[in-house]
Amino acid sequence: MPGPITTAALVGLVAVVLTYVVTRIRSGRRRATDRTVTVIVALAFLLALLPLTSLLWTVLSRGTGRLDLDFFALTMRNIVGEGGGARHAILGTLIVTGLASLISVPVGLLTSIYLVEYGRGRLARAVTFLVDVMTGIPSIVAGLFAYAFFVIFFGPGIRFGLGGAVALSVLMTPVVVRASEEMLKLVPAELREASYALGVPKWRTILKVVLPVAAAGIATGTTLAIARVIGETAPLLLIAGYASSLNLDPLEGRMATLPVYAFYSFTQPGVPPQAGIDRAWTAALVLILIVLLLNLAARLISRMFAPKGMR
Repeated sequence: MPGPITTAALVGLVAVVLTYVVTRIRSGRRRATDRTVTVIVALAFLLALLPLTSLLWTVLSRGTGRLDLDFFALTMRNIVGEGGGARHAILGTLIVTGLASLISVPVGLLTSIYLVEYGRGRLARAVTFLVDVMTGIPSIVAGLFAYAFFVIFFGPGIRFGLGGAVALSVLMTPVVVRASEEMLKLVPAELREASYALGVPKWRTILKVVLPVAAAGIATGTTLAIARVIGETAPLLLIAGYASSLNLDPLEGRMATLPVYAFYSFTQPGVPPQAGIDRAWTAALVLILIVLLLNLAARLISRMFAPKGMR
């Protein structure tokens, strides 16, 4: 008996063939071709939607079991089997990601302003090339870079939250640069020229005209950059480490984060193991919820700072 994937593929193929044959008989070849292509596009959309739906259903069905008050209020201090929570990991994720954003957003935004408004010649091309290269850097390399950088000052074995923020900023900065650069390019040149015609300096034109118009896109791009790094595990394993208790100081000691918490809960679940696996799925669900809240916040920020005619 064929599996569900094979059955769905056969049903889709039969639908395409029947659509073409029936429409060809009733409306001719051109109408049949148009209708067939429409059906193929719709089936491709459903095929692309299937993994996302399956992922969300799996995380929701397995992650809601421990989505209770204890999960947000307790830590894993002195917990081996059942019980415990992820308060320390949730706060650690917010701290590390927030520090990474404080590093990446100003640097990325100023870099994109330079490339669009000022950059010319070899330097601009070199910066663009480096941004493209950084976009494809594996996350483990960013973690190794941060670890090697801080080893110079603190010696081997260093683990702390600021190091994780630096590692994430290496991954986040090129995304911010690319997203902000594209949004700044979409600002009509007529707005800049009108500002210059009134005698407004270039820096003030960028600050008062260009950035407000592009604010919605920049906020969305920044949110995408945060979502890109908030679930990274490898760099945080290397430089931030893992702690079972709460640590709110990014400059002192290991700091737990949700991705690393989920990793350790799944690979070292304790006894009985099912309790740790449930905590791992709940941590994944909380990560998805955080990304959802970030997207909603980006929408609100973009509406607040966008020009009145574009709200």
